[in-house]
Amino acid sequence: MRFVSFVYQHQQQVGIMLEDGVADVNAILGTSFKSMLELIKNLSPDHIGKLSAVLDRRDCPLLALDEIKLLAPIPYPPRNVFCLGKNYADHAQEIKMTQISDTGIPDCPIYFTKIASPAIAHGDQIRFSPQVTQQVDYEVELAVVIGKAGRDIKAQEAEDYVFGYTIANDISARDLQGAHKQWFKGKSLDTFCPMGPVLVHKSVLPMPVELNIQCRVNGELRQDSNTREMIFDIPAIISDLSRGLTLLPGDIIMTGTPSGVGMGFEPPRLLADGDIVECYIEKIGKLVNQVVAV
Repeated sequence: MRFVSFVYQHQQQVGIMLEDGVADVNAILGTSFKSMLELIKNLSPDHIGKLSAVLDRRDCPLLALDEIKLLAPIPYPPRNVFCLGKNYADHAQEIKMTQISDTGIPDCPIYFTKIASPAIAHGDQIRFSPQVTQQVDYEVELAVVIGKAGRDIKAQEAEDYVFGYTIANDISARDLQGAHKQWFKGKSLDTFCPMGPVLVHKSVLPMPVELNIQCRVNGELRQDSNTREMIFDIPAIISDLSRGLTLLPGDIIMTGTPSGVGMGFEPPRLLADGDIVECYIEKIGKLVNQVVAV
């Protein structure tokens, strides 16, 4: 089940993406979910069963994609997005070029956060000012969306706390990362959190989640890996992060990026005005955005 947030006739709605259009969740269920966050908090197993039955019969009206404006699945996350640094060994080794971290393989997950206010959608522009940064980079990542509150979660129970998965692009201003000696500012500029286009329910992607993950710039393959290569897998991340820290419905965890980022090349191959960045994750889809210097 591939949930989406969208605008139709000036109203934000939640739906399910199908091959030939979008089905309105509220119209099928008789509910009044006003946002994806509200859906995540209140969607029940009975709701899932009814949606599956109706969609299997194709017994519902569909909105054409050209009738709607897709949004990020959760346009305004309730808290900062949780992020994993250096969670693929090959990326940990290549980031010597960023001059903001060593190249060692971490013994514990490395966390930071970034602001998404809002997270931008598939098709939206990644905008930056050359007066603020001249080293804009891309990072394709699998993002985990939490479905219910939990603290001190056991790794073997982590899937119970997951709602689903989406694609994120952790856009990063490398020069700001280097100047400030930390990652928050350089990753939190406006429009620096593309996400979507869909939020795939965990029933479609049971654990272990082992998916091909790629990023292309102007059609050129830059990043190419599989989420099985993560140093800390999803159960380990959720268990460790939740130790003494309550995770809440709608929290988003970006699980790290593989090698092939622009700053990892010699010389660096960073983003420029007009570039098209295409992030792909198997069984989820493609997140495509154009870079615009303003």
